[in-house]
Amino acid sequence: MKRADAKKGYTARDMRAVSDNPEWTKGDFARAKTFDEVFPGLRKGRGPNKAPTKRQVTLRLSPSVVDYFKAAGPGWQSRIDEALVKVVKRKRSSAAG
Repeated sequence: MKRADAKKGYTARDMRAVSDNPEWTKGDFARAKTFDEVFPGLRKGRGPNKAPTKRQVTLRLSPSVVDYFKAAGPGWQSRIDEALVKVVKRKRSSAAG
């Protein structure tokens, strides 16, 4: 019995289904419009937070750290934040005393 989720790649039928979609020429790219030009005002994004409590940053972490927190499932970024908050509180209390 074949596995239903086995990946087979593209079939000849798949290729025929998209064969009427030719590669773009330089002229096609020159006439192309951006999403915002075609649909002005449609893209809104999340917008600003009413009361921002966190700051967005880019951070590089060791793979072992990421794997550890991801292993517990969704919410791993929040768990990393909680662990760092605990370390900061501990450091502050030991420095004050």
